[in-house]
Amino acid sequence: MFTGGGLNTSSSFGATVTPSSANPMKDFEVSSPPDDSISSLSFSPSTLPQNFLIAGSWDNNVRCWEVEQTGKTIPKSMQTMQGPVLDICWSDDGTKVFMAACDKMVKCWDLASNQTIQVAAHDAPVKTCHWIKATNYTCLMTGSWDKTLKFWDTRSPQPIRQLPLPERCYCADVDYPMAVVGTAARGLIIYQLEGGPQEFKRVESPLKYQHRCVAIFRDKKNQPTGFALGSVEGRVAIQYVNPQNPKNNFTFKCHRTNGTGGYQDIYAVNDIAFHPTHGTLATVGSDGTFSFWDKDARTKLKPSEVMEQPITRCAFSHNGQIFAYAVSYDWSKGHEFYNPAKKNYIFLRPCYEELKPRQST
Repeated sequence: MFTGGGLNTSSSFGATVTPSSANPMKDFEVSSPPDDSISSLSFSPSTLPQNFLIAGSWDNNVRCWEVEQTGKTIPKSMQTMQGPVLDICWSDDGTKVFMAACDKMVKCWDLASNQTIQVAAHDAPVKTCHWIKATNYTCLMTGSWDKTLKFWDTRSPQPIRQLPLPERCYCADVDYPMAVVGTAARGLIIYQLEGGPQEFKRVESPLKYQHRCVAIFRDKKNQPTGFALGSVEGRVAIQYVNPQNPKNNFTFKCHRTNGTGGYQDIYAVNDIAFHPTHGTLATVGSDGTFSFWDKDARTKLKPSEVMEQPITRCAFSHNGQIFAYAVSYDWSKGHEFYNPAKKNYIFLRPCYEELKPRQST
């Protein structure tokens, strides 16, 4: 677990001092961050004794760091794809990382040998990749802008299953035995993975605008039971697959600020992550903030300070002690707002206490 102390107490992060405006929360800074916008973040699974963080970026690279107990990060290795990396995921045993990119391929990075091999292909950029560990099979699920969802035994060049999507895949999540995919035109499909992947049902979106991110949550018995869906209009929907009561499904506003003339400035929700122990959640947005929420109590647990740039992705470590968030331009305001002088950052924050649900008195 992280111990206290800010960044500047240690010289191990390199000689350049981060301006305080870039790190207003005084969180731990990941050394040698990506050179372009950060598209994906993921911590290693609990099967590994060490704690690793991987990040995919629009600079075509996937980087891996070891995260020490002190909050110090050590760059371990890097792999390069032929186009911007859109998603990454770990195998369940932590020996491999899968990398999905705009080059229409997914490669498997074997961390022990530091070699990569192509394991999946689509006819358009691959937007999502997720490892599925079922009781009777393991496979890689890939979603693409070619409007297909494919399932791969990574030893075979052909997918074991291919399912059509109504539109381009924009976001997905997997928590066995459930998968959820959000597409362009606000499509939303739930899949049942037990015995083999199959479509379970299509759901009408509770949000009026384009989906940006989706994350599955579990019930008190630790079973996947629903999902949170984020959109470009600063709103998150909490949806149960089989709600006990229709009122269990609700939406809430986030990543909005009061603008001029009584109007609200509305920002995209770029990513959602659920805490592995507490079941509370984090959202990050184009407004450059993150927030921690308790969906059951319908309350905000903690807002963050505002960063210099949008927050594009976030992730919790497997034991829920660390919250990682990536600060980089998300192109939400177009090319003219891109500032190459602004650096990309990944910050690590001790978060276990902050995400505890509040005790009702």
